[in-house]
Amino acid sequence: MARRRERRVEPSQERRKERVGTATREDKFSDSDASDRKLISIFVVFFIVIPAISVLVYSIKYGSGTKRFEPVVTERGLIKTDISYQEILAENLKIRENASQRHYDYPVLAYITPWNSRGYEMANRFNSKFTHLSPVWYDLKSKSKSFVASQGSSLVLDGRHNADKGWLSELRMKGDALVLPRVVLEAFPTKLLKKKKQRDKAIDLIVTECKEMDYDGIVLESWSRWAAYGVLHDPDMRNMALKFIKQLGYALHSVRSARNPEQKLQLVYVIGPPHSEKLQQHDFGPEDLQSLSDAVDGFSLMTYDFSGPNNPGPNAPIQWIRFTLQLLLGPPGNNAQSLAPKIFIGINFYGNDFVLSGGSGGAAVIGRDYLSLLEKHRPLIQWEKNSGEHFFVYSDDNNVRHAVFYPSLMSIYLRLEEARSWGTGISIWEIGQGLDFFFGLL
Repeated sequence: MARRRERRVEPSQERRKERVGTATREDKFSDSDASDRKLISIFVVFFIVIPAISVLVYSIKYGSGTKRFEPVVTERGLIKTDISYQEILAENLKIRENASQRHYDYPVLAYITPWNSRGYEMANRFNSKFTHLSPVWYDLKSKSKSFVASQGSSLVLDGRHNADKGWLSELRMKGDALVLPRVVLEAFPTKLLKKKKQRDKAIDLIVTECKEMDYDGIVLESWSRWAAYGVLHDPDMRNMALKFIKQLGYALHSVRSARNPEQKLQLVYVIGPPHSEKLQQHDFGPEDLQSLSDAVDGFSLMTYDFSGPNNPGPNAPIQWIRFTLQLLLGPPGNNAQSLAPKIFIGINFYGNDFVLSGGSGGAAVIGRDYLSLLEKHRPLIQWEKNSGEHFFVYSDDNNVRHAVFYPSLMSIYLRLEEARSWGTGISIWEIGQGLDFFFGLL
């Protein structure tokens, strides 16, 4: 990325310890024999694979009725496990997808970052493929009134300088996607949640900004911040946190969209995946989902960043995504399944380049970086069926070995179909980081 995403944090040590498997990096990624193709299985053993028959039964009985698609990439036979670097380099430039045609009926939320201008371009070009667009523009912060702590603090909604009114105007001329800027709640949670004036002030700032800028609502991110502060370990504070989200949602719902008077302002709330097989006190769980269902219009589920530099592997194993959905929604037929349409499964359009030898580390990889690596190293691209992701191994100029995990047409297709089978939507982080032909799948 041109700038690392604020909320992309390396998985905690506790979470890593809970994942079974301690093979060395060299063992896991050796390309000297056929075992290479099974290296990722070690990362998903910890998670219980949802029986395929359950998904099939649910798909038949509770399917959302979305369209079966026939995009250009399907017609060209590009959605497959056996791919080469030559195909990716050539076909990514050839695809000319009908930008106005959607291949799925469920909600598609796309994030756009101000430090990656390509995202703005893709949002305009493929506007009709998205139902929600979330430019990452705002932070709600605590601002000290003076150097004397006893004088308290006030709140400020920072970020209007990021808002591109020209882009917004052009965007709305091309399609009907709702614009819901992301707001990260960075204000001190103990003060914000305990004091009614602070809560009311925060909500007023957000609602007023939506009115003045003609937004269709917001995407709010706060749960991970509250967890980091330890707020969610306190039952009373946890209840206050949920009440604040509800209050904000109802306040937004009380306002009509300036562009469409029949449409109320919406609230999409960002939630993270569980950190272990069993939900912890600070995890967002099914009871929270039920509690917020009336006040929240959608839940952006961050099902990515499964692996980190100290534990290299897939970005978002498909079995882990299923496991996460089962924890939130329960087995097929459960009452919570009625809330599935409000969940937007997270799909990453970025990848990771992990160092395997000569030290540890890693960096995010976006589309242009990935293409450069393919051109320079001409690697053998391998498919790992347990995670449902492609990867390749290469050695850099210092003879240090790396493993690169980056989305492919097949990996994205599997996740789009997973969303269809569960009756959920999807959220993409972020569209400026993908390849051109990814958009042909949407």
